Amino acid sequence: MPVFEYRCKDCGHITEFLEKPDSKVQHVCEKCGGKRLEKIFSTFAARSGGSGSSNSSGSSSCPTGTCPFS
Repeated sequence: MPVFEYRCKDCGHITEFLEKPDSKVQHVCEKCGGKRLEKIFSTFAARSGGSGSSNSSGSSSCPTGTCPFS
């Protein structure tokens, strides 16, 4: 389940909530108790399952050598 950030329109406090994307839950500000929260755009990080970007010989981990990300 993704984490969404909301900003309270009353006090400006930003709170994160773990919820389904189509959730209709009415959140409450944990700081002031306000119910006027707006969803805000937040940054995120993604990580693949690999342990590194190169193998032990120091060459690219792409088997064909044509990866645009190496």
